[in-house]
Amino acid sequence: MNGGAAEREEAFSSYVEALARVVGHADRERPLGDYCRGLLTSCERKSVEPLAAITAPNRTAAQHQSLLHFVGNGGWSDEKMLAKVSDLVLPALQRKGPIEAWIIDDTGFPKKGTHSVGVAHQYCGQRGKQENCQVAVSLSLANTTASLPVAYRLYLPQAWAADADRRAKTRVPEEVEFKTKPEIALEQIRAALASGLPRGVVLMDAGYGVNSALRTAISGLGLQYVAGVLSSTSVWPPGVEPLPPKPYTRGLGRPTKRLRRDETHQPVSVMHMALSLPKKAWRVITWREGTNAKLKSRFARLRVRPAHLDYARSEPWPEEWLLIEWPNGEKAPTKYWLSTLPATIGFAAMVRVAKLRWRIERDYQELKQEVGLGHFEGRSWRGFHHHATLCIAAYGFLISQRLTFPPSGAGEPVSGQATAVPRGSRSRQSAAENRTSHPQLDRHDASQPHCRDSSPLATMPMLRSPEGSQAGNSQFMTQ
Repeated sequence: MNGGAAEREEAFSSYVEALARVVGHADRERPLGDYCRGLLTSCERKSVEPLAAITAPNRTAAQHQSLLHFVGNGGWSDEKMLAKVSDLVLPALQRKGPIEAWIIDDTGFPKKGTHSVGVAHQYCGQRGKQENCQVAVSLSLANTTASLPVAYRLYLPQAWAADADRRAKTRVPEEVEFKTKPEIALEQIRAALASGLPRGVVLMDAGYGVNSALRTAISGLGLQYVAGVLSSTSVWPPGVEPLPPKPYTRGLGRPTKRLRRDETHQPVSVMHMALSLPKKAWRVITWREGTNAKLKSRFARLRVRPAHLDYARSEPWPEEWLLIEWPNGEKAPTKYWLSTLPATIGFAAMVRVAKLRWRIERDYQELKQEVGLGHFEGRSWRGFHHHATLCIAAYGFLISQRLTFPPSGAGEPVSGQATAVPRGSRSRQSAAENRTSHPQLDRHDASQPHCRDSSPLATMPMLRSPEGSQAGNSQFMTQ
């Protein structure tokens, strides 16, 4: 093994040893290390059976039972494991720059059956349409260099939450109740604040940004946000606000404190605002370097007041930024954001923060395509979360290695891989208004369980299997 590979092997062993401190019994350290090691191999399918075959080829049956028990029944805490991953990885990430964003999002996993925990006919980002799937909500911390998921929880549809029989079969904990996705995201944000994680601007697509209660709660926690919204979202134009409460006339009932609108004094949609702007309001702004060219588009911004249900309030909503993207050649604007970033923030800086949300899409691309996030084949609540937690742990190690041993051309995609956002990570900024089907990624197909002899991630040396054999060219990612 060359020097670089030896260093990474030592780093991996130290990483697993640190993670093992939160899994309880000492006999869990080996399956923990084996499972994470298997997730880092070039195995096509990262479910328990192929992981057992690649990490212990001389005792596959026993290894299968060990890994299956560790993931499906192990009584260790996902929250503690994710916290430990954050402790180990965030310092390396912060050496490249401060945490700038907290990104909330969800991702879907298509399922053919109906018995896996949380499966329902619902919107699936991987397919870009309503389909039978599981959906999980996550929170990631990011800067311009990398990002790391710090919270991850399955969305349990209301029909599932109320079904005692299905809950029992999939071992959903009694304390788990129905929560909407925005409620899960807010819970994750509150937990991150309570744990003292470094703060950032909360970024969310329109699937979450349209929820005014979520935006208000985030502001109440002292956090700023950049929230995608739909073109139909209503706002008051610059300098305009709802009418004050109706003047009280003594003797004519009780005084009212509610704001008013009338036939001639109404808010407008953000699309109406965009279409009414003069040409000089638009600027072409570059937000980062792409693989082949600078990424740039045309933007406008203005100070507005949200209008959502303000007729039930006594005070107008505070002013916010409305940021609009209208690429050259498009017939209409394509994206809209509301933001509580400071009124003094520069235009280019605002665009750069809003566009940092691409990091979560890179997270999901690599977690699904390379680490096997969607490959778990069990049906239980615990198994689903344990597998995801270990995928995030493996991904965290990859991030730390990238930052410690940057390959030549760091920041560029792996040779042969697409540079675009994966089909399974399409933003609902536009999807919420125009949902169209996306083809399934072939490499998610369960009919391809074999482990290849070569990996598309061939720029960093392999780890050796715990039994001394080369585990199918296990290799690390570059970005």
